[in-house]
This record gives sequence, C-alpha cells and structure tokens, in this order.
Amino acid sequence: MSHFFTPLYPRMNRFSISCLSHFLCVSFIAFVLLSCTEEIDTSNRYTFEEETVASYLEKQPQLSQYVDLLKQTPISSRSTSSVWQLMAARGHFTCFAPTNDAIQLYLDTLQRKGIISTASWDGFPSERSRDSIRDVIVYNSIIDGGNTTVYSTSEFPATDRSEFVVANMNERKLYVTRSTINPDSIFINGEAPLDMKQRDIEAINGYVHHVHAVIAPSNDTMRDILEECEQKGQTQFTVMARLILACGLGDTLSRTRDEYWETLYLTDAIEAPQSPRASRLPEHRKYGFTVFAEPDRLWEEWTGKPVAEITPAVVQDYLATLGIYPDATTGTDYESEDNLLNLFVTYHVLPFKMAHDRLVVHWNELGWNVEAKSQAYTIPVYEYFTTMGRRRLLKTFESFESKGIYLNRFPILRNGRGAFSPEQRNINDNRESGQFRTLSGKALVQNENEGIPVPSISEGDEATISAVNGYIHPIHQLLAYTENITNQLQRDRIRIDFCAMFPEFTNNDQRDLRDYTESFYWGYPNNYSYFDDIDIKEGCRFYFLTGYGYSWRNYQGTELNITGRYEFTMKLPPVPKAGHYEIRYGVQVVSNRGMCQIYFGEDPNNLPAMDIPLDMRMAGKNLYLKSGTISGASTVGWQEDTDDPEANDVVDKQMRANGFMKSPNCFTQGHGSSTSCRTDEQVLRRIIVSQYMYPEKTYYLKFKNVLEAETAECFMDYLEWCSKEVYDNPVEGEDIW
Repeated sequence: MSHFFTPLYPRMNRFSISCLSHFLCVSFIAFVLLSCTEEIDTSNRYTFEEETVASYLEKQPQLSQYVDLLKQTPISSRSTSSVWQLMAARGHFTCFAPTNDAIQLYLDTLQRKGIISTASWDGFPSERSRDSIRDVIVYNSIIDGGNTTVYSTSEFPATDRSEFVVANMNERKLYVTRSTINPDSIFINGEAPLDMKQRDIEAINGYVHHVHAVIAPSNDTMRDILEECEQKGQTQFTVMARLILACGLGDTLSRTRDEYWETLYLTDAIEAPQSPRASRLPEHRKYGFTVFAEPDRLWEEWTGKPVAEITPAVVQDYLATLGIYPDATTGTDYESEDNLLNLFVTYHVLPFKMAHDRLVVHWNELGWNVEAKSQAYTIPVYEYFTTMGRRRLLKTFESFESKGIYLNRFPILRNGRGAFSPEQRNINDNRESGQFRTLSGKALVQNENEGIPVPSISEGDEATISAVNGYIHPIHQLLAYTENITNQLQRDRIRIDFCAMFPEFTNNDQRDLRDYTESFYWGYPNNYSYFDDIDIKEGCRFYFLTGYGYSWRNYQGTELNITGRYEFTMKLPPVPKAGHYEIRYGVQVVSNRGMCQIYFGEDPNNLPAMDIPLDMRMAGKNLYLKSGTISGASTVGWQEDTDDPEANDVVDKQMRANGFMKSPNCFTQGHGSSTSCRTDEQVLRRIIVSQYMYPEKTYYLKFKNVLEAETAECFMDYLEWCSKEVYDNPVEGEDIW
C-alpha cells in the first residue's frame, strides 16, 4: 500500500526485509519475545500439594529431554529466568509436551536436511544454532494464557484449521485438525498428534498434552513458499506462484515486520499515550498477506496445456480471450499496474494476514451469540477489503444459507424491500432469500452473483498453505473484477469497520475480539507512524479499545477513540465505480464525546471542510453533556419505530434531511441480543460527505478537534459508502439493515 506522509523517523529497509535462515530467524524472534520481567516472582507461586505443570513434567520419564530444554531456555533475552521456572509459577499455561521420541525424530529430520551433522544435541555447528533449535521446541510448545485462558481439548477450536485465540510463546497461532475417521484423533498444526490417553492432564496452573511430534511452524515467508512452488512444483499452486512472482510481488511478500519499529520499541524511543487512559504500545509492527489461488488442475483445464507449459504469457492470452480488463495493456511488463496479468493477479492478493476463520468477523450481529459455539449463524456478515496493485474492493461474505465463506456474493435478501416489502406480506429478517441479483454488465459466468466459495481445506494437495506472514487459500473458480462485480458493489451499501480499513490492526492481532482474553487499550505514538494510511499529528492521543468483556453498542464490538488536541488524516478505500456517493459515519453518543470538524478530498495536505462540525454528544432526542443531559434538545428528529412501515419511512426521510440516519438494524449491544441498535436513540449515522467520486482517485478524511477540552473523545466505529442508486432509488428504497 502506498504512503501519503513521511514519519519523523525514517523507515529502515521497510520493503526489503530479507528472509533469514531457519534457526537465525527463530533466534531473533526469541530475542524480542513479549511480556516478560527480569526475574520470575517466586512469591506468587502456588504452595498447594497439587502438581504444577513443571512438577508434573519432571515426574514423566518419557518427557525428560523436554524438561531439560525447559530448564535451559530463558523466557527471553530480557530475562534470566527459565521457562521451567515459568511453568512452576502462577499462571494459565497450555503445554504441548513432546516426548523423547518426538524430539529425537525432530533431530533426525534436521540431520537429513543437513542442518546438523549428527542426530544429537552435539551435532550442531555452533552454540547459537543449538540454542535456536532449542527455542523452536520450547517456545512453540507453550501457550501462556495470561490471567484467564487455558486449553483443555474441550476448549480447542471447534472447526478444522481454526486457530487458538492466544498465540504461543513464539508469537505464532497454532491450529487444530481432527481425523475424519476418529474425531478424538487431534493434531496440532497438522503435524503433532496428541497422545490418545496422555492429554487433558490438569495442573494447578494449566493443562499438559503429550504430543508425538515437535511443533515447529515453518518460518518460510509467502515469497519463500511461492518460489518453492515455482521451482519444484511441489504444490498445486505452481501456476499462481509463477504469475505472482512475474508481477513483481516477491519482495513485498517477503516482508514480515518493520525492523525499525523493533529497534524503537526495544530502546524505548517510542511510547504509547497514557493520558487520560493507560494503554499498551504494540511490541511489533507486522506485515501480512492473503492470497486466493486457483489450483493448477483448473489452469490445465482452462488453457489446455500441462502445468510445465503454462507461462505468464499463456495465462495473459487466455484472460484476453475472456475479455477480462479490456482496457489493460497486454505486453510483457507484468509489473505495471496497467498490465492485464497484473490487474488479474493483484486482485487475488490482500495486504491482510487472515486464516480462513478470520475472513469475516462474527461478533454481535442481530440474533447471534458468539458464546454459543453450536448456534447457527443468523443474518449475513461481510467485509470489504482493498486489494494490492490497483486499489479495488474484494467482498467476503458468510451467512447461514451460504454454508461457508464466499468472495463477491450478491444474494437478494429478505430486507423489507422489493419482493419482500410489507405490501407483499413477506418476512423482513435480512436472511438470504435463495435468489440472486440479475447480472449487470459483462460477467465471466451466468451465476457470478452467487460468488466464489472459499473452502476450508486442511488436507490434500489443495489445502490452505500457511506462511509466517500469510495464507494461500484455494478457490475453484476464476476470480476477476468484472464489469458485473463493480456494478454489484455499487449497488451494495458498503459498510466497513474502521479497523478493517487498515491492515495493521489485522496483521498484529488487534482487531478481532476473539483474539482477547482481557480488556485493555492499545495506544499509538505520534513520533513514528504505526499505520501506513493514518497520519497522526503531534498532540493527538490515538487509541484502539478492544471492548473485550463489555457490551458496547459498536459494530463488531470494538472502537477507535482519540483525545487531545487531535488532528489526523486517513486514506480511504476506493469506490467501486464512478458515481454520486454518501459517506456515513457511525456514532455512539455519550456525554464524554466531543466535536470535530471533518475534511474530505483528494489532497491530504489541503482538504476542504465538510459542513458543520460533528457533535458526538447529540443523540436522536437528547443532548448528552458532562454537566447533564438536556432532554429534547436534539435537532436530529429521531422517533422510535412503530408498526407502520410508511410512518417509519417518513421519520427516516426527515432525519436524512437533517443529515442523520438511525443505526443499522443489523447489530446489537453486546452479543446474543435480539434488540437492534436501531431502537437506541444514542446510536446514529451522520452523513458527512455527499459527492461524485471516481474509482481511480484516492480520497482522504481528516478529523480535527474543535473543543478546548482535550479529554473529549473522538469516537470512531465504521463508515458507509452508499451510492445514489441505493439511497435515492425510486423503485426500491434503501432498507433499514
């Protein structure tokens, strides 16, 4: 993604991080492990007669090698305490303990790869390399659940390849697979089987599970994997690997993290804002990627050639015959964003690292309870992401009816409009109707609006591939940004959570509430940019509030919250097609909010103001001030819905004339509720922009505090882009969802 500002500290080789060797990479990761003190506080140890994880392990002769490694491994470079001491202390630990045989098998593998000379701890070429492999075994085997989280098998992720919420001590998220023949046969990361009997061993500070293989996630980057696919053809994504590398994405896909941020963090050269609330500074600034890839067998079918003969030129010729991207160039400069192959390939790549179960976010949609694991999904949930290369929108979608995740799916919903309007006496629950929109413009297939399924495949040649910085998900239809797709996206009301607009939240496990076991605030400095596409000025205290454990009236549960003499500018996602759009701003009104002036335009350094300042204290009926609530002082015109849809429409039109809308009907306070936030006069949408926009142009929003009170909050939840074809449609008006 491009940058529109220059931070105070220069970035050091930000886009050219080289791929380190296996054990040097692990060694460096170990150097910067999170959340450790100089010494373990032994005064907090349990003194009961029951076993700790450490005392249990020490009594198991088949785990003796693992115990020795725990005693030799420091918690991090900042600590003189060993991981063994950590396992004897108070806490919530999940320990996947490899047996002696498993460790020996791992050493045998290292010998076959030529990393060590003999399959023993004496076979390493240096002490540093031996310590690195020791760290691999130990750090990957333990999940430190902090104050709350520990995993027995009954609490493992329920679906294949779903990740544990908490990362291990190597800052990698492990995943679970189960045998289709015997559900009790469980594998960690698809490689380490749990012992059928020695599992769920409960200690007073956690659980122990014996495993029969060392858990050692690969440190290969996306580029490493693609290069191996291209050179050796060992997976079923050889063709896509060739195409991606031909388009010049290799260097980008090798990035794992911002090393200059690491230096600043370790030297305390940056700090999180602490006033008026304490917050955590992110330890890392990681990069991540997601690739959707058509497998080789389909390319062979489409081109009529074997994989060995399918070159970038062959694919480009094939795409040209389909009429995809008709205005693109068709030369051999595949790295040009105007090139046909480049346009095709980059639409498959997102700068977000997302496992399959993170492609959409289920949290507080109407009628669904995230805590009821077996409950079926209710209304559709969707996301809109900005792709790499030429900036375009890619939609992910999941509903009860879809039975899985899809790309660019456009069903007709039972939304109270058209065939499902009140006059037709049909249900209005926003569920899929079983029908899909008619095509509008050139499409690749007749059923294009049904979308492309993204299957969760954990085994076989076409399984999802995991890298240290991303995922490759198989798809079994040709993915392209067709004329029909752009027209359908324009017919969508494009609602995007603020956190989904910026990859840093996703790539650093900050966005999704499922990644938390406690509630706290993230804080971001102004003297070095954490975000590529947010320019935070001095005096701005910029926070992300996880919302964990709270029932906030927020779309997807989280929020951005900014205080101080704030001024910050954001780059916006693109619109799908030229036309007149409204941009709406989701607001949840409380008395500690403030007022901000909003600016919008194409030049981030010279943005015109939009209308009057946004007062985040003004609700639908009342004005909420710190000095007290002034009843009836609002000019918004909000009235509670009645059983008369026409009367409700009249209220909605009057509110729109005042620049406001009620909350969407799709989300609730907290989760599991059947009461929509539309019924709450403190949850609104403010129309902040109404202009003609173009997909090839880049737009920005700036927010600036207009109050003297530096503690007054700028609350940020989500934005909506809504085209005139939707909000001013004379045949089928905009729905309440």
